[in-house]
Amino acid sequence: MAIHITRVYTRGGDTGQTSLVGGARVDKDCRKLESYGTVDELICLVGTARTVIAGDAPKGLPKPVRAEMETSLRRVQNRLFDMGSILATPAGQSYAGMPEISDGDASDLEKEMDRMQKSLEPLNSFVLPGGTLANAALHECRAVCRRAEREIMRLSREEPVDKRLIKYINRLSDFFFVMSRYASRKAGVKEYLWEYGLGASAKAASTKPAKPATLEGRTESKRVVASGAGSPVKGKPVKREPAGTPAGKLKALVKKVSGKR
Repeated sequence: MAIHITRVYTRGGDTGQTSLVGGARVDKDCRKLESYGTVDELICLVGTARTVIAGDAPKGLPKPVRAEMETSLRRVQNRLFDMGSILATPAGQSYAGMPEISDGDASDLEKEMDRMQKSLEPLNSFVLPGGTLANAALHECRAVCRRAEREIMRLSREEPVDKRLIKYINRLSDFFFVMSRYASRKAGVKEYLWEYGLGASAKAASTKPAKPATLEGRTESKRVVASGAGSPVKGKPVKREPAGTPAGKLKALVKKVSGKR
């Protein structure tokens, strides 16, 4: 497919619509645009991850590891661009040289994951992103990949979507997860693991339940204040308290403020 760009702005989208492959006009917030727009967002984040990994020397990832991850991520980035082109084409249409996502693309991801997995310890908990910039960047790719998958699934309820696209995007989020762990492992950095209920457990262990505060004549006090005139609410029995008790002092104060002693 020949591409020739001489000018970026066209003014064609100034009214809130854009063109699909072939020229059909659609609203920019339609489901189709949301699906390949999210794939485009993921393409950008993969580019960020590639840049982070390439600049991870000299104390982070070894050079051979950075080279192999660069090769894998660049391939993924290109396949995602292919996917965006497919999603940007009206359902049921095609064009000369139109790319395809095959079952083999998902299988390639599985082989990559199996290879990386050999270096990793089994997990006994969920992992938290972080520890290295590469790990965090790859987790961000994983999360946005899941969002892209959800958008494509929503689109599939409105028009036919090649099931191989859904299979690939689903496998790709797993790929980002495994690579994020692999990046930490090869950099010699310990992974962050989710410590279930840590905050709640620590708080419960250090805090004892407070004893409920009591106040004699509380019912009367609330009624007196609610009446606005320092007198009991009409029709309600009032418990009399000695002036020296807390309730009695409160009642005397209310009467003083209201001018009725």
